[in-house]
Amino acid sequence: MSQTLSASTLLAVPLAPLVGAVLAGIFGTKFGGNWIGRRLSHSLTILGVFLSFVLSAWVLKSVAIDGARFNETIYTWMVVGGLKMEVGFLVDGLTAMMMCVVTFVSLMVHIYTIGYMKEDEGYNRFFAYISLFTFSMLMLVMSNNMLQLFFGWEAVGLMSYLLIGFWFNKPTAIFANMKAFLVNRVGDFGFILGIGLVVAFADTLNYTEVFAKASELATLNFPGTDWMLITVICICLFIGAMGKSAQFPLHVWLPDSMEGPTPISALIHAATMVTAGIFMVARMSPLFEFSDTALNFVLVIGSITALFMGLMGIIQNDIKRGVAYSTLSQLGYMTVALGASAYSVAVFHLMTHAFFKALLFLAAGSVIMGMHHNQDIRWMGGVRKYMPITWITTLLGSLALIGTPLFAGFYSKDSIILAVHESQLPGAGFASFAVMAGVFITAFYSFRMYFLVFHGKERFDQNPDAHHGDHHGHHKEHHAPHESPWVVTLPLILLAIPSVVIGFMTIQPMLFGEFFKDAIFIDAAKHAAMANLAQTFHGPLQMALHGLQTLPFWLAVAGVATSYYMYMVNPALPAAIKTRVQPIYALLENKYYLDWFNENILARGMRALGTGLWKGGDEALIDGAIVNGSWKGVAWVSGVIRKVQTGYLYHYALVMILGVFVLLTYFVWLK
Repeated sequence: MSQTLSASTLLAVPLAPLVGAVLAGIFGTKFGGNWIGRRLSHSLTILGVFLSFVLSAWVLKSVAIDGARFNETIYTWMVVGGLKMEVGFLVDGLTAMMMCVVTFVSLMVHIYTIGYMKEDEGYNRFFAYISLFTFSMLMLVMSNNMLQLFFGWEAVGLMSYLLIGFWFNKPTAIFANMKAFLVNRVGDFGFILGIGLVVAFADTLNYTEVFAKASELATLNFPGTDWMLITVICICLFIGAMGKSAQFPLHVWLPDSMEGPTPISALIHAATMVTAGIFMVARMSPLFEFSDTALNFVLVIGSITALFMGLMGIIQNDIKRGVAYSTLSQLGYMTVALGASAYSVAVFHLMTHAFFKALLFLAAGSVIMGMHHNQDIRWMGGVRKYMPITWITTLLGSLALIGTPLFAGFYSKDSIILAVHESQLPGAGFASFAVMAGVFITAFYSFRMYFLVFHGKERFDQNPDAHHGDHHGHHKEHHAPHESPWVVTLPLILLAIPSVVIGFMTIQPMLFGEFFKDAIFIDAAKHAAMANLAQTFHGPLQMALHGLQTLPFWLAVAGVATSYYMYMVNPALPAAIKTRVQPIYALLENKYYLDWFNENILARGMRALGTGLWKGGDEALIDGAIVNGSWKGVAWVSGVIRKVQTGYLYHYALVMILGVFVLLTYFVWLK
């Protein structure tokens, strides 16, 4: 087998979903005259993503088994001075893994959408959007330069805007997609500053060339300060990741993104947009390893997100928002691993999380369909006997999420906890507490949702909103739940399989083998977390058996047991606790008042500043003083001069005589 990959094969991976998206988006909508129907639209887009997945799987096999690599320019867009702006692919272990995860989850979402969106008027448009989203993410992860990375970065942001606001007649959806767009622009401002600094001091956009100059960049100071340039670059890049991967305080857009259809919630939160920031930092590991300050910043931000966003999940009653806060918390875990220099552990958790979180989102959508579009878990209960496939797959996904030994989430989550424990950074103490406390919190809110939905007393007929219509136009009635069609349950089954086994199968090569050997760089002398983990690892089975004796396992058991007692045995207890800790509950219910701060302090402050700059700067200074003031000054001077330009000879003679008199007087006075 050749050690290189074909450029044409790699081009087909992102272009196949793009072609499907273009065909469905143009010829399947009013824009192109609705030439093709629903069946052909979803068939074309699914075929494109399926082809992309098959090729990605072949690439992964070539990379993992045959050692194949690819790092070449496909197309040179322009050359400005010595700066080349190109389209190119870098395929190594990190890229190949991301390609497979993105295409597989996207394929499952495409199939699932056939059942979930079957009654929606925008059916073809939705398929076009999610295929275009897949293309954008593939361009991002396959890039070999920062220009293409930024293109993919902005493209997934644009597609998330379109998909979150897919139901554009729904005011809350419009507010949510604008919120996502604006918050991501804040992060993207930092991201483009970081790229700009790289270009300014490394004079290249190519990853390989930038990384080759990393040690040189580490010796420079940021102009005019004593800050390390590499620290400023890394923090700016990470601010971009904070926006895309929803890290505190730029996380506020993600829970509101639940206003979009459930399939896109799974795609955004599992395998595409929110993982882009984690992937980017892992890809930039040769830069981050030179700055402990930047790594500590990453570690602390991730810890805050993991702990405090997990606490938010405890009070959620909307089934999709509960899973969304779980995503926030798990993204915090990934970010913590990045800060501990355990980049391979972060992307390992990214992979395992993509499967079980996509499963949980799609299962939530299945429950919503079976419950006649009711999303409030307080009015469910006993769904297990009506929806057996959705029930068992949700249980498997929940067990993976809380880190049950032998399940996928156990291997990645426990590895993060161990890596943080080995870190020597100043923020490692708080990070260790946050990820350990997060184990109990995750188990509690995950099984709170599970018990309220699938077990206990049936509460369908108690829903006060049961007779109200929803945004689909469905009329909710007190009907018993029903299992979803096969196009919905099949993706659940196919996602449940890797949610159980993928961690056991891949931990050895991904964390302690050479799978990421030329993709991730770690300075083992300064950051020994991964080296120490390798010394204590004796195989996945031994790790699982040892996990039964560790604190994280028993914290997870305690979380499940507490949830069972509070919601199955003594359901009056949560209400009693709520009354006793009302200030804390109010804090959580108001999302730590961050939305209030953003809307009432930050937004109003910026609006006042903008008004001041408009009135004082633009109207008064620029228009009033400079533009209007200049012509008024010229007009006044002209008016004065016009009075002395009479055209009479005796006036000019008088002026000359007076001038001579003044000059004579002046010179006599000087003597």
